[in-house]
Amino acid sequence: MKVGFIGLGQMGSGIAENLMKAGHELVVWNRSSGPAIALAKKGASVAQEPGGTLQTDVLFSMLANDGAIEEVGLAGPLLSHAPRNLVHVNLATISLDLARKLTRAHEARRVGYVAAPVFGRPDVAAAGNLVIAAAGSVTDIAAVNPLLACIGRRVEVVGDVPEQANLFKIAGNFMLAGAIESLSEAFALVRKGGIDARVFHDVLSTSLFACPVYQGYGAAIVDERFEPAGFPLRLGMKDVRLALDASRHLSTPLPLASLVHDHFIEAEVAGLGNKDWSSIGGLLARKAGLDGRR
Repeated sequence: MKVGFIGLGQMGSGIAENLMKAGHELVVWNRSSGPAIALAKKGASVAQEPGGTLQTDVLFSMLANDGAIEEVGLAGPLLSHAPRNLVHVNLATISLDLARKLTRAHEARRVGYVAAPVFGRPDVAAAGNLVIAAAGSVTDIAAVNPLLACIGRRVEVVGDVPEQANLFKIAGNFMLAGAIESLSEAFALVRKGGIDARVFHDVLSTSLFACPVYQGYGAAIVDERFEPAGFPLRLGMKDVRLALDASRHLSTPLPLASLVHDHFIEAEVAGLGNKDWSSIGGLLARKAGLDGRR
């Protein structure tokens, strides 16, 4: 299948390469040329402008935020170049407002559209082990499902309206942020009481909280391993803000999201914006009067 791909950041590059490994012909575009050239050396074609990726069977996009999607033109103008049978798969975490706008724009131009945000860090994306929440029409989902199976270990169809997948992802990322917050507070508490945080983490993450989130992020906080960022704090703050926006739209209180968002603001002011979002653990330790020593 001929596949277009827009957005070759940390996540997009690994996903695009897995599509090529599965035997699909790739046409890629990225704002900076480096990642596109790297994929070209592995067999991809490089489009000189975003519109060049639309002359394909399916278009994937993995862009950082609402603004990047709007700027590229995927909310309207760029779609005018799309052939009638194209299906666009949007892998990004976006606001519900933009999700609705994208759905309307694709419907107006009779372009298929599937929202398929992903769960997983860059290493998981590179390994093809993402968890994917997809939503769209039955026809569009069926057309792209074989491609989604190339990049993820689980593809779950969560609705027939694209924005439902975006809400699913927003809620999932809010849960991750809440887990990081609770880990950070608990580690600061036990450290302040003279308990070895490594022992605390080892006991809890191998018993009551034996799951990847508590194991991986807990280890990062205990070891103060915040660089290189698997997921930058500034993006985590954006996602918590998306959860707060969704809560207002759906009249659903999210008091924990407000707290976490405030802590992320503090962390960004402290210069942690480009570090991993688990660096909130370092911020809360300092707020408790603890230094860098574990």
